[in-house]
Amino acid sequence: MKKTILAALCFAACGWTASAQQNLFVAQDLESAIVNKDNSVTFNLKAPDAKKVQIVGDFADKAEGQHVNGMVGAGLIDMQKGVDGIWTYTTKPLKSELYSYEFMVDGVPTLDPNNVYVFRDFATVTNVFIVGNGPADLYEVHEVPHGTLSHRWYKSDGLKKTRRINVYTPAGYEESGDRKYPVLYLLHGMGGDEDEWVTFGRACQILDNLIAQGKAEPMICVMPNGHAEMEAAPGQSSLGFYKPYHMLKEPEPGAFVKYFPEIISFVEKNYRVQADKAHRAIAGLSMGGGHAMTISRNLENTFDYVGLFSAGVALDKGKKGEPYDNAAERLKKQVQNGVKLYWMGIGKDDFLYKSNEEFRKQLDELGLKYEYLETEGGHVWTCWRTYLSVFAPKLFK
Repeated sequence: MKKTILAALCFAACGWTASAQQNLFVAQDLESAIVNKDNSVTFNLKAPDAKKVQIVGDFADKAEGQHVNGMVGAGLIDMQKGVDGIWTYTTKPLKSELYSYEFMVDGVPTLDPNNVYVFRDFATVTNVFIVGNGPADLYEVHEVPHGTLSHRWYKSDGLKKTRRINVYTPAGYEESGDRKYPVLYLLHGMGGDEDEWVTFGRACQILDNLIAQGKAEPMICVMPNGHAEMEAAPGQSSLGFYKPYHMLKEPEPGAFVKYFPEIISFVEKNYRVQADKAHRAIAGLSMGGGHAMTISRNLENTFDYVGLFSAGVALDKGKKGEPYDNAAERLKKQVQNGVKLYWMGIGKDDFLYKSNEEFRKQLDELGLKYEYLETEGGHVWTCWRTYLSVFAPKLFK
């Protein structure tokens, strides 16, 4: 009798496990975000009881659908319902890019259950897909030597906490003996954290591919968390799983900028790096671009390469505190010390376009020669991935 009961319990447990596994891995028996041969993309969602299903994506232009403020894309496009209760939509052929999207089911935002590729951009979660056959080939994983991504923690005496950074080391670093490498410090925007360049930015894939193609020098890439009040990205800190937020009060004015040398010190103590100006670069997007401007200005003889991507160059205007004092004089001294490359990129529709234009005039007056790239688009990842792809090959030559 005991054997029978035990066998029954085992069978029940196995059956429950199998069922649980099926529920975990099979949402609907459909494929979605299918990239077709002509670079059009087909989306499918089974929702037989829904009255209206729409798709919001950054591939949609304003002509295609209703403009949506505060959402992932420019267009809100109606999907068509079939007799089987499956809603579908196929785009026009898309240019090569990494795209993000979500569904609206009767007005409720929802992820695509048939596309497991999901990125979190701070407090926003969206599905993604890549259309190749062009610039976005750099964002894909190819059969090339791969670097290593490490999540490291460093002690910040200034901020009185242990903080997390992401460190990319190029392929072959572990077996390269005493070889020392140059370093790119890559900074995120106001809505991001240390994971942003890894996920939406595709920094590791871009560097892997550029290095494998011989277009970029093998380099270490350090991606810190630019919010001084945070230990780490949401879900990675002692706060546990909380609803992400980032507009917190800094411990002191310009705290991240002020204590950035702690990050440089940690990297140079723990990695084989060429610890001189000629082999250090710093770049960032939006808020991180403002940080890159201010840090390189304050440490005026530390970085030979500076990259400002849609940079918040006016973020420190009117701010008081040691990191912001004597800004004009510090910038002048940085110019006098010289840099090998001062690079700026911004989209024509970016809301920071005017402030970047004014900053370029300031650089012109100081006699700093810089490279400038103006692209289509606004304050979006489409631009920032492009800028990294252009900037990285120019480093450490």
